[in-house]
Amino acid sequence: MDAQRTVLVGTDGSASSFTAVERAARLAADTRADLVIVCAYQPLSGPELVRAQEELGEEAYQVVGSAPAEESLRAARARAEAQGAAHVQLRAVEGDPVTVLVRVARECSADLLVVGNRGLRSLAGRLLGSVPADVARKAGVDVLIVHTT
Repeated sequence: MDAQRTVLVGTDGSASSFTAVERAARLAADTRADLVIVCAYQPLSGPELVRAQEELGEEAYQVVGSAPAEESLRAARARAEAQGAAHVQLRAVEGDPVTVLVRVARECSADLLVVGNRGLRSLAGRLLGSVPADVARKAGVDVLIVHTT
């Protein structure tokens, strides 16, 4: 793999995604690359939000609005800097995770897109598609799928 200039990593605030952030940060530090950390979010409100929170349980942070995304990004930055990443950019973007990651990778001319493997083997991943698998198919750049589970 050639030296990277820009490494992009997605996080959703989960422990699994923070493992991917740490791996991306080490790669960025080793190659002196910029690190772009992206959190896609899909806000809901009213009865739709209550229903989603009941059904999603601990995954509900993904549907509350941009505040949880900003919190996830701050936590991810701290983890990235602890791994030695020097040039860290944060982006909270409303939208579907796959669409957001692919679009931001193009916008920032990422050389490498890093995601965790969570969702690859789940029933929901098989039925609905998984972020890692869909990103790998659609990204148009090298994708590193980190074993996080």
